[in-house]
Formats: sequence, C-alpha cells, structure tokens
Amino acid sequence: MRDQAIRGRRAFLAHAGALGAAAGLPALTACGPKSTIDLGGDGSDRTLTAVIGYGNDGSWDPTQTASAFAMAANNHIYEGLADTDPITRAPYPALATRLPADPHATTWRFTLRPGATFHDGKPVTADDVVFVFDRILDPGTRTLAQGFFASWLQEARRVDARTVDLVLRFPFPDGIARLTLAKIMPRHVFSRPGAWDDAIRGLAIGSGPYRQSGHHPKSNTTFAAYPRYNGPRPPAFPRMNWLTIVDAASRVARISGAGAGAQISDNIPYANIPRLEQGGLSVCGAAGMNNAFLMFNTRHPPFDDVRVRQALHYAIDKAQLVEVALKGHGRPATSFLDERNPAYRRARTVYDHDPDRATSLLRAAGVTGLRVDLLAVDVSWLVDCLPTIKSSWDAIGVATTLSPQETTAVFTKLDQKQDYQVVAAVSNPNQFGLDADLIMHYNYGPENLWTRYARWTDDAVAKRLFKDMDAATREPDPDRKRTMIQDYLDVVAEQAVLYPVVHNELITAWDPRRLTGIRAQPYPGINVLTARWA
Repeated sequence: MRDQAIRGRRAFLAHAGALGAAAGLPALTACGPKSTIDLGGDGSDRTLTAVIGYGNDGSWDPTQTASAFAMAANNHIYEGLADTDPITRAPYPALATRLPADPHATTWRFTLRPGATFHDGKPVTADDVVFVFDRILDPGTRTLAQGFFASWLQEARRVDARTVDLVLRFPFPDGIARLTLAKIMPRHVFSRPGAWDDAIRGLAIGSGPYRQSGHHPKSNTTFAAYPRYNGPRPPAFPRMNWLTIVDAASRVARISGAGAGAQISDNIPYANIPRLEQGGLSVCGAAGMNNAFLMFNTRHPPFDDVRVRQALHYAIDKAQLVEVALKGHGRPATSFLDERNPAYRRARTVYDHDPDRATSLLRAAGVTGLRVDLLAVDVSWLVDCLPTIKSSWDAIGVATTLSPQETTAVFTKLDQKQDYQVVAAVSNPNQFGLDADLIMHYNYGPENLWTRYARWTDDAVAKRLFKDMDAATREPDPDRKRTMIQDYLDVVAEQAVLYPVVHNELITAWDPRRLTGIRAQPYPGINVLTARWA
C-alpha cells in the first residue's frame, strides 16, 4: 500500500507520472512516431489532428490522474454513470439511463445503458461500477478521486447485473456532477496484478465513443471511433491524433501557416493571438480557476510566520504581471476562487500591490536580509511571470533567485520531501468541476497532497480549517453552505499557505473552415464530443 500511495501522489500532478510504457501491451510502445505525424485522410475519413500543450506521459489512471492531457483524453475514452457538459458542467446520463429522480435522497439507483460494452467488446456490468467505487473509497489506496467522494459516499452496492445503488452518508446533490470523476473501468482488465501500473503508463480501455488506438509517451496518442458505442455522445471523427507539444513556438507552428497539420490547439500563447486570428483561425479565451500560485514550506523558517507569507504576496506587482506576462488575459486574485465562481466573495484579505506594507510585515516578523530561492515549474506562461515576481521581491530587499525546472522534477523533489522555501506553480481544479467544495478539497485537507507538500497539516489553524470545511460539506441548505465556504475562504486567504497570485484565461485556437461545435474551455485540454467537421 505504501508504494501504491507514493505512485498515487505522483500521479496526482498535472504533468507528473510514469515514463515509458507497459511491456507486452500492443497499444503501448516505448517509442513511436514523432509529434510531426499527420495521419491525413479525405472527406469523412479525415483524421482530426489536435495539439495539446501538455505532456501525455503523466498518469492515465482515471482514479488518480490530474494530468491535463490524460484527463482530456479520458473524457473521450471512458464514461461515468453521469458525465458533465465541458463548459456548463451540467450533468447528463452517460452509462446510466437517467439521473437520480431525487438529488436529495440518500440512495441513488442507477440502471446501466442496455448494450453498453467496453472497447474489448465485453459488456459493462454493475460489477465494474462497484469495482471502481470500491477502489476510490478504499482508505488504503488513497486515490485522488477519494477526496471527491469519501466524505459523502458510503458505498456502491450491486443490485443485479445492470443495476447499482450508491449509498450516501447524507444528502449531497452536488455529488451527481462529481460522478463524471468516477470513470467506469473494466474489472476483468484492471483487477489483474500490475494492471493499475499499466493504467498509470497509459493503458486505457473504456466504454466511451473513442478507443485508444496508440500511445507514444512524449509524442502523441491516437484514437479511433468505437463502432459499438451506443451512448449520448456518438463519435464524429473516424480517427484522432493528439500531439503533445509543450514548446510554445512549435505548438503555434503546427496549427498556423500554409503547412499547418492540426485543426485545433489548446494553450495558445497570448502573444500569438493576433497572428493566428489574422490567419483565419478562431481564437477564444475562457476564464476560470486557472491560476499561478505560491506554496510555502511552513516548516522552513521564516515561512512558518504568516506575516512573511503575506509580505511576499503584498510585494508582487500583479498589475504589471498581468500586463506584461499575461498580455491582459488575467486578473489579480481577490479570493482563492475566481470571480466567476458562483461561490465567489471578495476575501477579507486581498493582496493588492503594497510594498510598504510588505516591508512593514517583514520588519514586524523580525526578518532582515531574506534570500529566497523560488522553485518553479516550467509551464511557459508561468515562466513569463517569474521576472515580475523577482523584481517585486528584490524591490523590498528580498534577494530572489529563480529556479524554474521541469514540472516532474519539481514534484519529484516534493514527493521525496526535499527541503524548499517557496514553490511557484500552476493549477486548475476546474478540470474536476465547478463547485467550491470540490475545489477547496482538491487543495486543502488533512490527507490532501498539497497541504502535505506545504507541511501545514498539523498546524492548529489548519485543523480548525479542515473542521470548517467538513461542516460546510455536510450543510444541506445551499445558501448557508455558500456562506460557510466563503467564511473559511477568508482563513485560507489570510494564511496564504497555498494561494493564487493571478487567475488567467486559457486560449484555444481552431480552424472554423474545418471544425464546428468547438467551445473554448477554462481548463487545460480540449473536448470534441460535440464537435463536427464543418
């Protein structure tokens, strides 16, 4: 269990995960066609080629992953009992024939879609559903998904071959939308010894509209329409080829100009928007919880002092950061939540640019001559933000060294519990959903990975926060629940242990002459389940 938990922690991160591929599995290879591959095709047989600005070598285990590439792909490969619209996040029946008639009931009964089969041709059964939920709820496994279910879901019970009950601990209507995070996986495949390791490395067998036809880490992943799919989102593209191109210039080149080989790309750099629009592409931004954040090691003095953490936030010239690095496509954080979230309320503590206050806080904390080594992930737009952070800290007498590294390297250090001072990284819990309770439990909690990275779990303030979070989860009145969440968000803002600096837009570009039905989403990746050839 210990090794499994370590693997789960690494799989938790957007770009972390296993390298290489599973031996003996025909869909997985350790090498393959490079990311310039173009599968071609004419007419209805054309291949949709997409460019994803994130690695495809993170974990593909749906119960564990936060990988942007894998989560987007899994939404096309797997189904939950219910899934959600990628923009509104409204739930709809997927493997289930209908949603619960009474969202406030403490038992939800689901009947599986007649004729639903996995990509190996075997039928989807209630045993598969119970198998997945048992894994998610197993306290010894510590999946990422466990944090989204364990507080309110007691168990999944088989009624018959096509019927299953979900038994809740208390009424929790928000749980219906979360069912999309429990992708139903074939028990006959993933109960084999070592199969979860294969899932981490890229083995993906679901019941969704597309099957994985090839997986080449650090290069591309290919998909084929599953002909026996009979669900609500039938495949429109016979084949898809998703290229992983992390380098911004290469990504833009792949979708623009006379030799463009892709029809859609996410993670478009802000500086390239005018050029792509001039080339006839649709370029749209979507704002949500995408953010750059600072995380402090609270066991490394002086960052155990809240005044020091606050001082470094107050020191950052966020207006300059938004203008220079983000080209206006962002906003300084005024709460942990972005301003479009239904539960948003301006925090009691807002870190407007105030270098005098920052200096005063450092003086009050008795800190002089502070030197900071800022460990940062190498996501391109965050790297653009780092010079402003450095100049802001230097301006208040905090000598700052920037240390951007590959994302996997940063989080390997954290997994190994190596010492650090401050980490700058990016996050977007909107990958999992919109509800504030889910977002906050993704970032904070006694068993939460991020809280452990910050070495804050045992702090007295943290323990009170976790109790307040659990009470809000159980609160049945939606207005009271929202107020309770807003109140504990004030504590999160004041403590500034892990806290956003800015929320920013994510930009998607596509060729409207070739694709229709595309909607830009406010979290990484793409979703083409409602797209078609133009």
